[in-house]
Amino acid sequence: MSYIFISDLHLDESRPDVTEAFFSFIKNVANRAEGFYILGDLFEVWLGDDNNSVLNQNIISALKALSVPRFIMHGNRDFLIGKTFCQQTGFTLLPDPTRVLLFDRPVLLMHGDSLCTRDVEYIKVRNILRNPAFQNDLLSKSLQERMVIASGARNQSKEHTRQTKIDIMDVTHEEVISEMQQHEVQLLIHGHTHRPDTHYVPEVLGQRAVLGDWDTQGWFIELTEAGFNLESFSIS
Repeated sequence: MSYIFISDLHLDESRPDVTEAFFSFIKNVANRAEGFYILGDLFEVWLGDDNNSVLNQNIISALKALSVPRFIMHGNRDFLIGKTFCQQTGFTLLPDPTRVLLFDRPVLLMHGDSLCTRDVEYIKVRNILRNPAFQNDLLSKSLQERMVIASGARNQSKEHTRQTKIDIMDVTHEEVISEMQQHEVQLLIHGHTHRPDTHYVPEVLGQRAVLGDWDTQGWFIELTEAGFNLESFSIS
């Protein structure tokens, strides 16, 4: 018996190989789990539940076929996932952060971007994007208008990434400690940074497990009663 966690697949029409790897993964790995968790950025961009592209419909159909309890969290790319998507796929939308009890062990789940507090400009943008009033205004626009806005936002994001030091875009250790202490956990699982690894957090005698993004490799964490493993596989 185990729980499976993934994040940062950034599914997009430009990467059919990643999409096919995902379909295989949910059929052969996720569907045998006790619970399946997607911790943000399943999509490269999600413009709203009314975006009925062929890719989105294929993904929804694949997710709907799952027979295990399943949960999803907003990322910085797909924060407009809403009730309709969840109704269509059978997923439960989790707040960020969420504390869960698995094998009688408290685990903190996050997308991870809120931990990157040294990236001040990004945090400012994040606060705007997560504001319900902003989201409602965005969703009131036509799908075509949202596409134009999303394209501009992606270009700005790429430029910000190019100009910002790598370590600034990583998590802030003090923020990690604060979240783990506040939620009284010794295990934090998150994504976002695209730096798959496990880190010891001595201040809480705990661990921080970081999921990787799906590119030439796919990444997932499997949590069992005995512990957890960060695993990868090739995407050809």
